[in-house]
Amino acid sequence: MELLFLGTGAGMPSKQRNTTSIVVNLVEERGTYWLIDCGEATQHQLLYTSLKPRRIEKIFITHMHGDHIYGLPGLLGSRSFLGGTEKLTVYGPRGIEEYIRLSLKLSRTHLTYPLEIIEIEPGVVFEDTEFRVLTERLDHVIPCYGFRIEQNDQPGTLLMEKVRELHVPRGPLLGRLKAGEDIVLEDGRVVKSGDVTSQPKPGFTVTVLGDTRFTESSIALAKEADIVVHEATFDDTGKKMAQDYGHSTFRQAAQVANEAQAKHLIVTHISARFTNENEPSLLAELKESGCPSFIASDFMHYKLLRDGSIESFTTSPK
Repeated sequence: MELLFLGTGAGMPSKQRNTTSIVVNLVEERGTYWLIDCGEATQHQLLYTSLKPRRIEKIFITHMHGDHIYGLPGLLGSRSFLGGTEKLTVYGPRGIEEYIRLSLKLSRTHLTYPLEIIEIEPGVVFEDTEFRVLTERLDHVIPCYGFRIEQNDQPGTLLMEKVRELHVPRGPLLGRLKAGEDIVLEDGRVVKSGDVTSQPKPGFTVTVLGDTRFTESSIALAKEADIVVHEATFDDTGKKMAQDYGHSTFRQAAQVANEAQAKHLIVTHISARFTNENEPSLLAELKESGCPSFIASDFMHYKLLRDGSIESFTTSPK
């Protein structure tokens, strides 16, 4: 699993940061991408990557402020022009369906794929055999949500030496054992899956929080997550403004990660008032997280490795 930040700015685009959008790259897990928020010019940012809009399977919208949704109509239309035929589902707060349907209607945009729009409430908003996505209300100036993406535990790998010792023939029986099913051989012997497979590997958990003041809901969604993405629009000097406008400071994001016992913290939605020169002092405010912490920038990738660590790199075209 990999996160790619297409936009990391707050409010409106700047020369350094586009408005909010994050790709959850699940190509290895399910052959698709998920998108969280779709600020203005998200599809422009995608042009500088190797990602194909037609492979976007789901879009999760945290709230209805423009810097999180103004890129939706253009991206949905372009997905048709670029050969998209697979179903796309958009999840978001009340009003997201009216916004999308009206935008497409008035612009006479025809889609070549089925579009499903789900207006969410707190709880489980998606679940299948691989993933579960939960959401909770946060504390912003309008209804806003955070998302917790949980991957189910992964089956153990076959221990081929033990398989050979038991003379299990190659073919479908191996697949059934790997899937956790006990089998019966032609000679009547029962081979238990647990005897010939390694222990299941825990799935990953990623939490992405929309704009919010410090709130217990953030901590609940972030509990023991492998990665927490938290907005940090202000530093300590702007604590009052953060409270007034429904945002968080860097230190408050670190507090959420710390209390949730998260393994990694990435902050985004950064005010344009901050430049690269401010980064050392901002990173100092993140130290309270108690975990490795990063300040996201446009086109930064964060890949969650099998050992639980993060590999970060940039493909910035700028």
